[in-house]
Amino acid sequence: MSGDGFEILEKTSPHQGYFRVDRYVLRFRRFDGEWSPAISREIFERGHAVGLLLYDPVTDQVGLIEQFRPGALAAGWHPWLIELPAGIIDEGESPENVAIREAKEETGLDIGDPILIRRYLATPGGSSESMQIFAARIDASKLKGVHGLEDEAEDIRVFPLAAEEAFKWVESGRICNAMTIIGLEWLARNRDGLRARWSGISV
Repeated sequence: MSGDGFEILEKTSPHQGYFRVDRYVLRFRRFDGEWSPAISREIFERGHAVGLLLYDPVTDQVGLIEQFRPGALAAGWHPWLIELPAGIIDEGESPENVAIREAKEETGLDIGDPILIRRYLATPGGSSESMQIFAARIDASKLKGVHGLEDEAEDIRVFPLAAEEAFKWVESGRICNAMTIIGLEWLARNRDGLRARWSGISV
């Protein structure tokens, strides 16, 4: 397989478990116009994901979750992370429907039409995963309890937090995952416009 400036010489899948790892042998056109030598790279395949920024424009609160993350444990970090609700896009499923599904599964809330606020590549040096972050209006008083799918061993605590306090948690490092930082920093810049857009809309 080849494209504009690259050529895939070989592709295999040496591991298929909860996630998949593909091995690529490829070369690419260098900035001097010459071809690079063939290189071998393993790419972590976990699908594409959706994150959801839940915001109450009346009380100026965000909806956050806390759950155990084995990747953080492996990295030597505290493994219970404060995050936005999120989920993987299944085959044939739209990102908007994933946002609606994950809101229900992880927080117990039914949301209306989510608004796309950002798309980005999560870790392009070693994974194909992309992330889309949506915003949805909520009534923060309904955020309570522990949620998640039992068959996926999910144990997800949901809670409301004042937006200004959430921004401080980002600055202090208490919130330390990219998706949540990106979503909250977007809110810090766009909060007034979002509140104006949602004024008078009931939830």
